[in-house]
Amino acid sequence: MKKNSTSQSAPARHTLGEGGFFNLRILLASVFCLVGVFIALLSFSAFSAQAQQHRTIITQSTDPLVPVGFDCSRIHELGIDKQENMRAGAIMIACGAAQGGSASSALGAFFQAIKEFFAPLVYGTTDVDLVTGTETYPNVTQSETFTVSNPDNPNQIVVAYNDSRGRNVSPINISGASVSTDGGATFTRLTNGSGQSPFSNTVGDPVILYNRPTGTWYTIWLDGGCGGQGLGGYKTTTPSNANSWTHYCIHNNNNDDRESGWADNNPASPFYGRMYTSWNDFNVGGGALFLRYSTDNGLTWTNARQITTGSPFIRNVQITGDVATGDVYIAGMNEGGGGLTTRSNVLFRSTDGGNMWTNTYNGPSFNGPGRGASGYFATMYNNPAYWRHMGWGEPAALNGVVHYVYAARNTSTGDAGNVFYIRSTDKGQTFSAPFQLNTNTDATKAQWQPNLSVSSNGSLLAVWYDERERTAASCQPSSPSTPCYRMWARRSTDNGATWLTDQAFSDVVTPLPLQPDPGIQAVYAGDYDYASSSSNQHLHAWVDGRVTIRGSSQQDAFHDRQSVGAASPTPTPTATATVAPSPTPTATATPTATPTPGQITLTASGRKVHGIDTVSLSWSGATSATVDIYRNGGVIATVPNTPSSYTDSTGQRGKASFTYKVCEAGTQTCSNQATVTF
Repeated sequence: MKKNSTSQSAPARHTLGEGGFFNLRILLASVFCLVGVFIALLSFSAFSAQAQQHRTIITQSTDPLVPVGFDCSRIHELGIDKQENMRAGAIMIACGAAQGGSASSALGAFFQAIKEFFAPLVYGTTDVDLVTGTETYPNVTQSETFTVSNPDNPNQIVVAYNDSRGRNVSPINISGASVSTDGGATFTRLTNGSGQSPFSNTVGDPVILYNRPTGTWYTIWLDGGCGGQGLGGYKTTTPSNANSWTHYCIHNNNNDDRESGWADNNPASPFYGRMYTSWNDFNVGGGALFLRYSTDNGLTWTNARQITTGSPFIRNVQITGDVATGDVYIAGMNEGGGGLTTRSNVLFRSTDGGNMWTNTYNGPSFNGPGRGASGYFATMYNNPAYWRHMGWGEPAALNGVVHYVYAARNTSTGDAGNVFYIRSTDKGQTFSAPFQLNTNTDATKAQWQPNLSVSSNGSLLAVWYDERERTAASCQPSSPSTPCYRMWARRSTDNGATWLTDQAFSDVVTPLPLQPDPGIQAVYAGDYDYASSSSNQHLHAWVDGRVTIRGSSQQDAFHDRQSVGAASPTPTPTATATVAPSPTPTATATPTATPTPGQITLTASGRKVHGIDTVSLSWSGATSATVDIYRNGGVIATVPNTPSSYTDSTGQRGKASFTYKVCEAGTQTCSNQATVTF
């Protein structure tokens, strides 16, 4: 279990007689008042300090992620605003285009009675905290996971994740991993003599691979030692030994992002032993998709292939391979320009070990999940914007059947997110209609960020974040007394042809965790969880908020497992799962719907807030419970109709023009257009 911060101190305890009760009440009232003023001043001071960073050229920097001389006006040109990595986030913070994490109100410590909701274990065993050892606040953020096991020793499992423990050390180290030697019953976080992980000078985006012919483990990170922000990592044959990992490079570059990886460990495969990694290179075409693979068990990675041109931008979601045939698949996503716009799933396939690639599938448009947006990214939470997510999921493949899970929004009901599954029986050329995996129908409670594992026996397990057990009207980061989400799962025992019922996977309804590290973007909560399967277990990790530090929930990586052969306690298959059309796979109205002026009246006004172009909207005449806010033709938020106002912090500075309209959610009943010019 994670320990509390080493910088904490226990408050002294005093005893007062009954005669001092009235004076005590006055004293407490005064203290609360002073604490409130003090917190407000601290918040203003912190925000003012950050506002001072709004500048065009970075002339001074002590942050190893922020280069001196960086021109902040080139953020969009270089694709920094579209990148998910920690270095891009640090640059956005330094340029004033994003805020770093911050501590929650100190008053939260007075109300930190965390409520853990336990339920009978249906899927999974007992949750395990991956983060062991002492934590030093505020560098306590661990999320975004990648899980792999040793096929020759299923008891050996390694989970890699982002870990801000070394955010301020030199050289920087924002990468971590935990190792289990007992099949996932316990894990130990890797820590060397310096008190850090063995992955020095890396900045996260975790990938962990096992090369079976040599018995070698390979981590892949965004690596400062490979050109500044290229691809590289550390390798070992003894993963539990934090001093055994040695460095290597895959791609020397300074603008790589969102890498993924897969290793072919099937001795019957014609490409046994090959390892693959895919990523977006923002130095090419604004984010072209690339792949490299090794044919010599990781000694060299010189086989490079460009998969896309960069226009349109296709996000590298994840790479996987068919565990039986050795075919390799890259799942991508056309993000429709970002924000709460439409998306489409894209698939690329190689049948010759990574040499030649074919774009086999371009899926229909669907609405990306989310309740708001922060800059380019949609966010699952709004007011404040938090947890960026664009609908990304994970592919899997077995015997020519390709599986994919992702998240989408239903604009007709206002549901911010549901999880869908699609299946191909012809190696990724055509897919079934989307099948909704989550069965709850409460449109106010979202499901998002799914992952998927497949076993060689045809067992599938999909796991996702699920709000259905939330009891409060909404979730706020860091509130330990507000249960927000639990991991839920759904299982197939016949390679995706039918699905058993969805059931709880994790043990606890966790609070929404805070991201307190000021060197990490405030909206970050991990962008993916990559699951996998051993010969006997599905292995899944996630970000969790049940562990408090300084009275606040914070991001903590947890892991659980499910037997690939155990029967479901509720074995009711859904016979038409892969062919039944989803009730909400696509929007009922397009983002460019023709407005119907006169029914809704919209007014807009603009102002600068710390240099950011900010627009205040107000409207009247809408009758729906929720409304869609459009900016320049794309949905940026779906919000309650009451109080009929919205503030849009555009994330831009300088001269710009923004055109808005408000529509009743999921309809073509829209307001007049209102344009604000800066």
